[in-house]
Amino acid sequence: MIEALAILAAGFWAGMINVVVGSGTLVTFPTLLFFGYPPLVANISNNIGLVGGGITGTIGYRRELAAHGPALRRLLPASLAGGLTGAALLLVLPDSAFRAIVPALIGLGLVMVIWGPALQRFIKKHRPSAGTPHSLALTAGIYVLGIYGGYFGAAQGVLIIGLMSVLTTTALQSITALKNLLTTGVNAIAAVTFMIVAWDSVDWQAVALIAAGATLGGVAGARFGRRLSPLVMRTIIVSVGLIAIGKLVLFP
Repeated sequence: MIEALAILAAGFWAGMINVVVGSGTLVTFPTLLFFGYPPLVANISNNIGLVGGGITGTIGYRRELAAHGPALRRLLPASLAGGLTGAALLLVLPDSAFRAIVPALIGLGLVMVIWGPALQRFIKKHRPSAGTPHSLALTAGIYVLGIYGGYFGAAQGVLIIGLMSVLTTTALQSITALKNLLTTGVNAIAAVTFMIVAWDSVDWQAVALIAAGATLGGVAGARFGRRLSPLVMRTIIVSVGLIAIGKLVLFP
C-alpha cells in the first residue's frame, strides 16, 4: 500500500510539473527504481503512464494552441518521428550510452531559457520575419528532441522551451502549450511502440498508478501554470532543470 501510494503521488507530481515545466520523469522514474523496478521496465512503464497527464495538460492549454495550427502541422510530425526513433533506440542500445549526455543537454536548455527573452527581443527588432515556428532549424531541433524524448525524456520539456525561446518570438505561455502537445505526442508514439515490441517489459500496475496520478496532475498543472507570469515560469524551469542535473550527476 505504501509503495502504491508513493507511485500514485509521484505520478500526480510528475503530471503537474510536466505541464508547467517538464522533467516529470525525474520524479516517477527514480521512484520506480527505489521500489526495485528494473531500469528498462521502469523507463518503459513510466513513459506509458505519463501519457494521460500529457493529454489532460494539453487540453487545459487548448486556448493557447488555437493560433498555432500552421506551426503544429510542421512540428508535430517531426516530434512524432523523433519519438519513434528514440523508442527504437531504447530497445537496441544500452541505456548508459545516451544518459551520459543528459546533464549537458539539460544545461544547454537552461541557458536557452535564461537568454531566450533577450534573443527574442533582438530577433523581433532586427529580423521580424525570422525565427518563426516554420524554420528548418526548429523543425530539425524538435525532431532531435523527439529522439531524446522517446529514448529517455527527462526534461525534454525544458529543452523544447529553451529551443523555441531562441528560435521563435512566440510568447512563453504559447510555447508551453506547444511543448505540452509535442511531448505528449512523443510519449504516445513511444508508448505504442513499447506495447507492440516490448510488452514483456511493461509493468501494468506501475503504469496504472502513474497514469491515474499523472492524469489528475495534468489537470492541476494546466490550471496552475496558466496563472504564472513569464518570470515565475522561467524561475521554475531553471530550478527544476538544476535539480534534474544534480540528480543525474550525483545519483546516476
